[in-house]
Amino acid sequence: MSSCITPPYSRKNPFPGLLRTNRRLTASGSAKDTRHYEVSIAGSGLLYEAGDSLGVFPQNDPLLVEEILARLRFDGHELVSNPSGDMIPMREALLRHYAITEPSKQFLAAIGEKDPAASHFSAWSAPESKEHLETYLWGREVIDPLLEHPEVHFTPEEFVKLLRKLQPRLYSIASSPKMYPEEIHLTVATVAYEALGRQRLGVCSTFLASRVTEDIPVSIFIHSAKHFRLPEDPSRHIIMIGPGTGIAPFRAFLQDRKATGAPGKHWLFFGDQRRDTDFLYREELESMHKEGTLHRLHTAFSRDQQDKIYVQHRMLEEAQELYSWLEEGAYFYVCGDASRMAKDVEHALLKTIELAGGKSPEDAAAYIDAMKKEKRYRKDVY
Repeated sequence: MSSCITPPYSRKNPFPGLLRTNRRLTASGSAKDTRHYEVSIAGSGLLYEAGDSLGVFPQNDPLLVEEILARLRFDGHELVSNPSGDMIPMREALLRHYAITEPSKQFLAAIGEKDPAASHFSAWSAPESKEHLETYLWGREVIDPLLEHPEVHFTPEEFVKLLRKLQPRLYSIASSPKMYPEEIHLTVATVAYEALGRQRLGVCSTFLASRVTEDIPVSIFIHSAKHFRLPEDPSRHIIMIGPGTGIAPFRAFLQDRKATGAPGKHWLFFGDQRRDTDFLYREELESMHKEGTLHRLHTAFSRDQQDKIYVQHRMLEEAQELYSWLEEGAYFYVCGDASRMAKDVEHALLKTIELAGGKSPEDAAAYIDAMKKEKRYRKDVY
């Protein structure tokens, strides 16, 4: 008699996790809505390590789906193919399978072909029109060009063929399996802003914040991040730069090293807008600092004074001590915004090595290159 083996859960076969906790971390008065989530993975067989990410398959905003259906005069029951080629109702396709936020070039070109007033859309597929395209797309979603060109119509199948597949979102895991083997914690900023007279909502962050209940499973999978692990040698010191939601993997690192009693020291640089409203996990971090798990804690709250202060400023203030940790073989970690923060932090690291190490800019750059080759400089930026 053959035994039935349950296939392992993965991106292609996500696990239906239950969201057990949805707690706001930012206080009232904050400009942000950053939340702490706890997802149960009990019975899944899923294994993760500190530093890994969780993949979450979101669903689109039902109100936006209904607006698109109304504009195209579809009732939502029309059968269309999903990205795998199966025939499903149009409403389900727009809710679960297709991206309805940023329009694709193909979608704009199709509108350009149907409406002479939008003929410029067709030309935007060319590489030299990249800036025009980016300017137009900022803050726009699929609904916008549809409303701007009300005479344009599509058949249901024609329409979905012009949409991209709805992709999962990856979030750094904010817990250690050594402390929480049957659940995964996340730290997520809810994205919501106004553009062109309409409210725009982050697909996955608002799905988690307001549309998932304890009864609706969230389709999840583990995304392994082998490049962002703790040092194999537990006696190595770690320096963690994690402003905003970049704190997530470092909360996991601290839990992990506390659980194993690792002798290495830990130094965290955390920043956000205001201490009173945006100090994420404040009680936990201050408690770890007090008990000695977190040896050094430096914070930067940009809006608490006239001149904005960021984590990179705190690094330079601590240049001498920071350099001595690096000289002792400390690992240097950065998590968060790739476009500006990570570059500013690398520049501050360069200046730290120049100033405290008495090195030329070229020698400081070579020092950082050596850290990267030794895999002592690790980044998880997005």
